Amino acid sequence: MKLFGRRSECGALDDLVAEIRAGRSRVLVVRGGAGVGKTALLEYAVQSAPELQVLRAVGVESEQELAFAALHQLCSPLLDRLPHLPSPQRAALATVFGLQPGPPPDRFMVGLAVLSLLAESADKQPLLCIVDDAQWLDTATAQTLGFVARRLHAEALGLLFGAREVRDELRPLDELTVGGLPDDDARALLGSVVRFVLDEPVRDRIVAETGGNPLALIELPRGLTPTQLAGGFGLLGAQMLPGRIEESFLRQADLLPSSTRLLLLVAAAEPVGDPVLVWRAADELGIAAAFAEIDGLLTLGERVTFRHPLVRSALYGSATAQELRAVHLALARVTDPELDPDRRAWHLAAAASGPDEAVAQELERSALRAQSRGGFAAATAFLQRAVGLTADPGPRSDRALAAAQAGLQAGAFDAAQGLLATAEAGQLDELGRARVDMLRAEAAFAVQRGGEAPGLLLRAAQTLQPLDVRLARDTYLDAWSAALFAGRLATTADLRKVSSAARSVPQAESPRGSDLLLDGFALLLTDQRAEALPVLREAALAFADGDVSAEEVLRWGWVATAAAATSWDFEACVGTATRQVEVARSTGALAVLAVGVNVLGQVAALEGDFAEAASLAAEATAVRDATGTKIAPYGGLVLASLRGRENEAYPLIEATIRSASAEGQGTAVQYALWARSVLLNSVGRHDEALLAARMAGNDTPELFVSGWSLSEWVEAGVRSGDERTAADALERLEERARSTGQPWGLGLAARSRGLVSGSEDAYVEAIALLEGTRLRPDLARARLLYGEWLRRQSRRVDARTQLRLAHEAFGSIGMEAFAERARRELLATGETVRKRVGTPVAGAELTPQEQQIALLVRDGLSNPEVGARLFLSPRTVEWHLRKIFDKLGISSRRQLREVLPRTDLEKLSG
Repeated sequence: MKLFGRRSECGALDDLVAEIRAGRSRVLVVRGGAGVGKTALLEYAVQSAPELQVLRAVGVESEQELAFAALHQLCSPLLDRLPHLPSPQRAALATVFGLQPGPPPDRFMVGLAVLSLLAESADKQPLLCIVDDAQWLDTATAQTLGFVARRLHAEALGLLFGAREVRDELRPLDELTVGGLPDDDARALLGSVVRFVLDEPVRDRIVAETGGNPLALIELPRGLTPTQLAGGFGLLGAQMLPGRIEESFLRQADLLPSSTRLLLLVAAAEPVGDPVLVWRAADELGIAAAFAEIDGLLTLGERVTFRHPLVRSALYGSATAQELRAVHLALARVTDPELDPDRRAWHLAAAASGPDEAVAQELERSALRAQSRGGFAAATAFLQRAVGLTADPGPRSDRALAAAQAGLQAGAFDAAQGLLATAEAGQLDELGRARVDMLRAEAAFAVQRGGEAPGLLLRAAQTLQPLDVRLARDTYLDAWSAALFAGRLATTADLRKVSSAARSVPQAESPRGSDLLLDGFALLLTDQRAEALPVLREAALAFADGDVSAEEVLRWGWVATAAAATSWDFEACVGTATRQVEVARSTGALAVLAVGVNVLGQVAALEGDFAEAASLAAEATAVRDATGTKIAPYGGLVLASLRGRENEAYPLIEATIRSASAEGQGTAVQYALWARSVLLNSVGRHDEALLAARMAGNDTPELFVSGWSLSEWVEAGVRSGDERTAADALERLEERARSTGQPWGLGLAARSRGLVSGSEDAYVEAIALLEGTRLRPDLARARLLYGEWLRRQSRRVDARTQLRLAHEAFGSIGMEAFAERARRELLATGETVRKRVGTPVAGAELTPQEQQIALLVRDGLSNPEVGARLFLSPRTVEWHLRKIFDKLGISSRRQLREVLPRTDLEKLSG
């Protein structure tokens, strides 16, 4: 296939095809104005690669509101391969394509399923996906294909888009910008379509005015005489050119009989390109005979196709309102209400001349079907149109609320805010107004975890309290959760304000786990600590032991972990965090998973399993990047502070403080300050550690991060000579620890008491308490402090025993800064200790993602299972495995168990 003046563009496409042939993925967006030749370039790519599989989809302007419409075009040839996908992915796609009923799938799970489906097909034969007119893709398809495009790597698979403008869902992908033809090629193309000799100045003027646009050069001269062409096209601007091309098409259509032109309008209004539907609608309008005179603007074959998409837009845009209502009504009458109810409803809506309750109800039903397939953007559009057709203020407000809720689920926050304003302008009862507040809060919380959300949720809960106690309690707990994220940066309602208000809500007759959470935290933040702690521990155990529903785990599982940490119950922390991740993975709730793996990563770091913590931190990053969830790297902060690599930890801590402060996430700032105090204590910069620990310890003093900070405060205070402030911090820490009776809190308190009092019994007690827990880092730190004290008492032999145990523990865990501190103390006792100079550890040279893949494969997960966990295709997992094998000097998956053996802690954790 030869194209005028497209040598460089064809070269870029040749390179893309060559990469796919070689088994490597490529994604490219061919971008350019209407008529510039994007479709011709896409066809060039197809024809230059006859040995590749080719899948196609085309965005249709009038079909943008139908969820997954274009995705169905692209994937329908592959649906027989659905059984090869992992179960959650298979269920997601089957639901999206209407093959089976089910709950609305997470849109990111749909993206992962499409990635797996395309990659599985490409594994059999290299695959090229062509998506033309991508500017008109329905939102659900655009989101899905953007997700897939950003995760391709080692598959023999290419995604090639054609678009006038690159939409946000397809950024940032590689682009090939296509402009007009070079002058010589433009002149040659013009000469090939104008059958008479043009004077050179006229020819040059036409080339200049069209900017070398191929479609303009072909279409604009049609029907013009040499005299008319001599005047040029009137100095077309770049923005005017599509309009002038449309005028050229309309000029040709104007020469046709009115019945033929109406037939063309029917085809323009029918988005599927179904010739049978067009025939039936034409017959409905009494213009079937007009098919004989369509004059090349329209082709009837297996599908109805226009010579160019601008023909469709020109005809539709120039039609009168009366004409549009007539053709849409005809199309609605011939569309099967059983097989295609949603397109029928859309046609009926377009045919309505004013409010129409029957059509509005049809649109509501279409919205429900779209939501059941995970098409929340489409549901929003259906409901938005239903609002416009509703005259009664009450139902109009209800539909606007429903549309706003669907918009939030689709991530269309601006549209949702507008719909909420529409709802408020109508007739709402108290329950409706509470729903408005809840949805506004949900939007605020999604965009920014802190900010206005706590106050909005609190107001909604107070409004709901006399109307629906259970819903009010749930909303109070949501407000408390939002206030916890906001921490000291809450602007409208802090934890104390929410907790005080929640104390007024009636108690649940049969308390759920979430009810216990609300009651416990409300007591805690209103100075009823003794009464609160048993309730919080009961709540945490209910979440850990599986005594609450999956819905509660997804919604409040991380709050249950906060309850466990506040109670100093580390085993409950492990249980609640593990269950939330398990439920989130099994249900495909990826936004929840972004929080859950962060929490579980903290647990792994605190128990000294740095390999697992690093793996979870990498997974948290993958989920956060995939979903766009704004969640601070809590697990990464805990790991970095304990590991003690200053060049890694300080940038992460400072970046978290900056971003969390800007986003109103006060608790993330508190975490970062605690992490800074740990790191500074580990390297002996105790004056600076004291400042960070005091800031973190005084921030929301009722909660767990403050408790962790108190032990750092004591150590920093004693080592920097500020024993008075250390004693104050110890008093607060001991009061907290005694109130729970858990070995975690009691062990830290005893360790801190040894520092302040110099009591050997306190150090011995701390070690005994912490030896009974999984908290290896805290146990090793207790031995270090005891050994330091023994050396200062000139008991060198005893000191060496504790310091050697501490040094060995720090080394095996990977706590590098604390290990160096223990080494220096051992040297001071006269012990000969070699400095750890990075003794090669199996897996140490792997990247975090490679480490995670290696551990998952070692534990028996298949490539598809690993891919599902990390948002990668199985082929990309295989590509990473080859790199891992090379780095570790092995050749099989089985050998991973030898070079990356499970630690004792991993074996204990199962």
